[in-house]
Amino acid sequence: MAEPASTIARFAGEDSGATAIEYGLIAGLITVALIAALIGFGDSATGLFDYVVNTAGAVIASAGS
Repeated sequence: MAEPASTIARFAGEDSGATAIEYGLIAGLITVALIAALIGFGDSATGLFDYVVNTAGAVIASAGS
């Protein structure tokens, strides 16, 4: 049976769990930044897509007649 002091020392020296938590925090921050960007630029992107659809529709309609 392992001595309690050596078990505690081995547990304190292990840092792979901390690394996983750090990666999780980074992924969470990136997700929050993407959501904020989509909310901030959502109306602009919608306006751009509407413009492209309307312009393309007009060109297609004029080419067909």
